[in-house]
Amino acid sequence: MKQEYFVVVLAHSLRGRLRRIHIPHQAVYAVLVLALVGCFSVFGFIASYSRMALKVANYNALKREADGLRSRYQTLLTRVNQTDTQLASLQIYAREVTVAFGIKQKLEGPSDISAEGKLVPSFAESLDDYDSLRSANILALQSRMSHRFIATVAAPSIWPVDGRVIGPFGQRTDPFSGEGAFHKGVDISSPTGTPVRVTADGIVIFTEFESGYGRVVKVDHGGGLVTYYAHLSRSYVHPGQDLRRGDLVGEVGTTGRVTAPHLHYEVRTHGTPINPYPYLVSRVEAYQTPPPKPTTNFPFD
Repeated sequence: MKQEYFVVVLAHSLRGRLRRIHIPHQAVYAVLVLALVGCFSVFGFIASYSRMALKVANYNALKREADGLRSRYQTLLTRVNQTDTQLASLQIYAREVTVAFGIKQKLEGPSDISAEGKLVPSFAESLDDYDSLRSANILALQSRMSHRFIATVAAPSIWPVDGRVIGPFGQRTDPFSGEGAFHKGVDISSPTGTPVRVTADGIVIFTEFESGYGRVVKVDHGGGLVTYYAHLSRSYVHPGQDLRRGDLVGEVGTTGRVTAPHLHYEVRTHGTPINPYPYLVSRVEAYQTPPPKPTTNFPFD
């Protein structure tokens, strides 16, 4: 039985030769099948590319939406921090008003006229009331002047360490996560071992390790004002110790969550972080004193 085939005739234009090429049916069918498979492959590639392009477009849209939400979150976080600061200030004012009202109420006496007894005081009673009011006013004035003097002395007014600011207060990009974060203090770059000094008179209330801060010293300056000195390599103070402005509290280090040696410096009022820049008035060199002599109690590592 003869096999069926196709015949392709090739003719030369100059010599006039004819050449026949026999092509079996199976070869033609194989070529058609391969062509069909190729078409399906091209179609699949186009479909896959289209799906990938659609996914990329959706990803870009979601990324833009996430960036917008992150920006709104940072704006809201800034407003919340500002509100917290204002609330702390209002609380301070409220305490002052309460104290002032209490003094006034003590001076004026009860508001109920029936509790005052006689409506018209005698001359001797008037003199006694005058002397009492005069003494109370003098004591109140002395107390206010004393508190104002103490507040002036205890307010931070120097740089805690020599260096330059590499991390500002407020919103910034977290160096570890790359996300937006609120920085509660300022980072001052300085080599490891650089002396760190207290910025105002106060009492040490904390000298331990704390998550993120590493070795940290906290000093209470009164009136709800506290300063933080974080990432220290060594500390030279202990809780309850009385300090004077410019006293040595420790040395710059890399403890805690850091990428390079620096000092993290915070100023808080009633627990709320505030901008330390207004308190960085004088350079630390003017208040430097020789480091303390080594003893069995220092440093506190």
